[in-house]
Amino acid sequence: MAEKKEEVKYYRLEELKQHCNSNSAWIHINNNIYDVTNFLDQHPGGEEVLIEQAGGDATEAFEDVGHSKDAREMTKQYLIGELHPDDRNAFETPKNPVVVTESSESSWWYGWIIPAIAGVTAAFWYRVFVGDH
Repeated sequence: MAEKKEEVKYYRLEELKQHCNSNSAWIHINNNIYDVTNFLDQHPGGEEVLIEQAGGDATEAFEDVGHSKDAREMTKQYLIGELHPDDRNAFETPKNPVVVTESSESSWWYGWIIPAIAGVTAAFWYRVFVGDH
């Protein structure tokens, strides 16, 4: 007999944003929506941490903390659905971030020539004003 697969409940971004306080706190982690309202007073990091993330994307905050395997397992009991596929791009970060580097010519120019000219100019004016007296 085939197992009956449970249908996924999708939530829109606007609905997620409405659950942003201690009375109703939903968070988004890796496209999953969690209702953590009943977990607020049990959270080891304090309820403020969850309320700060409520109604929005908590993926980076969740991953940066380095939650244990047990903590990750515990999230399953608060899972209520997934973020609707049409809203997922609102939280996506670029796969290849843009990195801007300074060209070596520019750095050489500003790193050596300009300070040298400024030093020579300062020495000249110092000599002009101090040398006359």
